[in-house]
Amino acid sequence: MSQAGTASAQGRTPAWRYAVGMFGTSIPINMIKGSMILFYVDILGLDVRAYGVVMVIYAVIDALDNPLLGHLSDRTRTRFGRRRPWLLVGAPMLTACMIAFFSAPASLRGMSLVLWFAVFAILCEAFDSMLNANYGALLPELYPRERDRAVANSLRQGFQLVALVISLAVTPLLTTQVFGTEKSTHGFQVTAIIYGAVALVVIVFMALSARENPRYSTRERPPLLPSVWSIVRNPMFWTVGLTGACYGIAMALVLAGIQLYVRYSLGLPVGNALYLQGIVILISAGGLAVWTRVVARRGALWAWRLAFPLLAVSFAALFFATDLITAIAAGVLVGVGWSGMLATNDLIVARVLDADAARNGEHREGLFLSAFGFFTRLNGIVTGLALTSLGVFFGYNSGNDPGADPGLAFRMYLCAYPFVLTTIGAVAARLISVPIETPPEAAEPEPAEGPR
Repeated sequence: MSQAGTASAQGRTPAWRYAVGMFGTSIPINMIKGSMILFYVDILGLDVRAYGVVMVIYAVIDALDNPLLGHLSDRTRTRFGRRRPWLLVGAPMLTACMIAFFSAPASLRGMSLVLWFAVFAILCEAFDSMLNANYGALLPELYPRERDRAVANSLRQGFQLVALVISLAVTPLLTTQVFGTEKSTHGFQVTAIIYGAVALVVIVFMALSARENPRYSTRERPPLLPSVWSIVRNPMFWTVGLTGACYGIAMALVLAGIQLYVRYSLGLPVGNALYLQGIVILISAGGLAVWTRVVARRGALWAWRLAFPLLAVSFAALFFATDLITAIAAGVLVGVGWSGMLATNDLIVARVLDADAARNGEHREGLFLSAFGFFTRLNGIVTGLALTSLGVFFGYNSGNDPGADPGLAFRMYLCAYPFVLTTIGAVAARLISVPIETPPEAAEPEPAEGPR
């Protein structure tokens, strides 16, 4: 009774105050992922083979440190909660590392350039993992009821799309025209400083306003190895994780390659990526409300299964685009499918977390989400190998050595590879079932308000 009373006295975190944190966590990492190939490979001349090796190494390191970060978060006991201290530490560290990532001296060549890229790419991903393991773990804790969770998730995905408009669509304009040029690096450094400052303020604001439920942190601290073993023995961890990775890796390829797709496949200045990325993100944002209603009527699993094939079809359409107009038309389809995945994928994962908490009696969202992050971290391996394959099959090695047909190379990278991945995901999603039981916290009636 005392615990319930404490939680009630604390009140519930308004959905918008939690959701706005997604804006802060999305800006830095999406600028990094969306511009790293252009910045390091096409402008600074980093060889794609070295890029591929670094991405594989950092993905392996990141896959290993993710469960550890989530486990440490679950075991944290402070008067500020379990998640907030990590958010308040991770935000300034990610900001500093992002600025350093885009401040590589133009004089770096060969191994020195590779080392600079490797060190700061790994650090940026590590601090991004710290932030997202804790931010993501707050969703099922703050909003145990499905209807509240769906609203909070839609709001945060909306904030993420606003961040994507800025960090992906506006970035090429800022870096190549406002603060720099097509072949200079100064614009990236200035843009990184601005984005980093904005992200820091937003994340701190969200973290300080999040009202964690003290009931979730009063249990004994779960040991690492038994917890990990319990998770990896859960069949849903593998089926849902691998299927979701098909979507995550596909979008990682798109976000990383869109600027070079515009440059080489469409034959346009990089700044035109603003229009293509902008329409995709705007359609995705507008579609969130529609998909949320579909989830309310038909359930997250049904909507998830529908969104996968829609996204696959959109990549096929994008492959055959020949100019900005036809690319934007295909981008509308991408936005519809992507919006559906944004509205449903985290709800599918949250159901798996609910079932784990009900079965084991422990709230270890940090470790479980970080374990799911293992599949997300396959992005680095696959994007690295995919880019390396452009050198093997199409002769694209760098901006200094683009090969005979870089346009076809980036059609494969941005369209064909994601099409294959999302088609596999669409088939797998049809074969998956997820738990539908209500978590214990959601089943409990809310305490009646006392007299005012």
